[in-house]
Amino acid sequence: MVKLAIFASGAGSNAAKIIEHFACNKAVIINLIVSNKKEAGVLGIAAAANIDTLIINRSGFYETAECVNELKKRGINFIVLAGFLWKIPTSLIEAFPNRIINIHPALLPNYGGKGMYGNFVHEAVIAAGEKESGITIHYVDAHYDEGDIIFQAKCSIDATDTPASLAAKIHALEHAHFPLVIEELLKKLA
Repeated sequence: MVKLAIFASGAGSNAAKIIEHFACNKAVIINLIVSNKKEAGVLGIAAAANIDTLIINRSGFYETAECVNELKKRGINFIVLAGFLWKIPTSLIEAFPNRIINIHPALLPNYGGKGMYGNFVHEAVIAAGEKESGITIHYVDAHYDEGDIIFQAKCSIDATDTPASLAAKIHALEHAHFPLVIEELLKKLA
């Protein structure tokens, strides 16, 4: 059985879709939701689904083995970043090699890196006059948005698109593809 932890900093729409997708899957259990924000919407989603939560603070996350130890204690063997805004420390990457994935709201390697999340990405894509955008699901390494790409999906950008309308297109791609890509990756682990 795969025990999955989802890391999220915000509303948790991707986490909700992942939880929903695996609700009846006997081979995968979503065992923990980790957040760096006490007021994150994802915590309410976790509570509604009876999933344990862990609130982390910056010093504990980066300067101690606290988070790694908690994940190991709970038997976590795969981590999904679903809108988690902190860089993952080397200690966590080393503890879960090729077992941490992220979703990014653009077609990497473009529009990635520190500070490139949410509307910042969509604003940059539109300002550059791009004709398409999309999502990238990738492994996490020691650098922002530079891990090996697992999957990409594209959408067109219309002349009338705003950051908000592009965000809606990107969310639709995320919700349609992220749970399925996770499921395929986990099948390979079994």
